[in-house]
Amino acid sequence: MRIAVAGSSGLIGTALTTSLRADGHEVVRLVRRPARDADEVQWDPEEGRVETAGLVGCSAVVNLAGAGIADHRWTDAHKRRIRDSRIWGTATLAEALASLDTPPDVFVNASAIGFYGDTGDRAVDESAPPGDGFLPSVCVEWEEATAAAEEAGVRTVFPRTGLVVSAKGGAWAKLFPLFKAGLGGRIGDGRQYWSYISLHDHVAALRHLIDTEELSGPVNLTAPRPLTNREVTAAMGRVLRRPTPFPVPAAVLKVALGELAGDVLGSQRVVPARLLESGFTFRWPGIDDTLRAALR
Repeated sequence: MRIAVAGSSGLIGTALTTSLRADGHEVVRLVRRPARDADEVQWDPEEGRVETAGLVGCSAVVNLAGAGIADHRWTDAHKRRIRDSRIWGTATLAEALASLDTPPDVFVNASAIGFYGDTGDRAVDESAPPGDGFLPSVCVEWEEATAAAEEAGVRTVFPRTGLVVSAKGGAWAKLFPLFKAGLGGRIGDGRQYWSYISLHDHVAALRHLIDTEELSGPVNLTAPRPLTNREVTAAMGRVLRRPTPFPVPAAVLKVALGELAGDVLGSQRVVPARLLESGFTFRWPGIDDTLRAALR
């Protein structure tokens, strides 16, 4: 297939592009600078422009673009970047796909489990309503921004991503050095649930969404059994063979991270009901194997 990927330079985008090309698919990468290679298409999500000629013949378009959630303290300006980079980029692509004489078969547009907000001890699947707060509101608008593509008859899927476990990038990559140095520990009381997924399984799940014609709408991309932060901390210590004696008090986290601390301390017990029902098999469903895979 010919597949276009926005956000191809990020952690997930790089892994997805590598996986697709290894299996012989043609990957077109959307870039913000002028295209330099035959596999590049220029776009400017802020200006609402994309070179649609480069999307002709694509069977699938995958949009993973967006400003990093935890890259900076949540100032008003960064919150605007988080929101606008997702909504403008999604709307730009959706309208471009709708304008094509022959649109792609599927539009896989990233979303996040932040949609559900703080779920406490309650397990939620894709049927749950959005939560309250900044990230749930962003996720709702993010998914709604695909409307033009859906109205044009393009099968549209929202992979609601959990915490991707990788030593190469993302939030988890910042944890490994701390735990390797023996400085890791639970966050707050450690009772908040973390819904994680290995990078390998995340990429495999994205490809499953592309290939499975019956899937549209939201699909949670998380391992089958979410764990508490206390359980994750114990697993990190076990796999890395390091003590985990230094808990991070909630008050310290709030001073260091500001509003973002609420999401770090919040609990999201999210299960991948639709992914499992559609026949997807996880290679690393458990945390210990997931951590070892990330370290390899």
